[in-house]
Amino acid sequence: DVQLVESGGGSVQAGGSLRLSCEASRYGRGCMGWFRHFPGKEREGVAVMDSDGSVTYADSVKDRFTISKDNAKNTLYLQMNSLKPEDTAMYYCAADEYNLGLARSYTYWGQGTQVTVS
Repeated sequence: DVQLVESGGGSVQAGGSLRLSCEASRYGRGCMGWFRHFPGKEREGVAVMDSDGSVTYADSVKDRFTISKDNAKNTLYLQMNSLKPEDTAMYYCAADEYNLGLARSYTYWGQGTQVTVS
């Protein structure tokens, strides 16, 4: 199993920035990504990084969010700039041994970190 622990959420004013971190318990050769959940809606993919380093972003966050990974630290990051109130959600880190893109069917999930933009 892989344990994922997110951090870095918080409250910020519109136009501000936050950086989320996701530390994995062990190195994974598969895909890792960030998802978010709005109350009353299904979880949606935000940004993912495949095993070959290629990245995919949801249209709603392109040019504002950047996903990156530090393999030496087993840590995935999400730099979020120009935040909007509609970005307010619980953000989750996910991992899987297969490249799943923005699909929600990842095997491993973190506990989530709240991002609030006012």
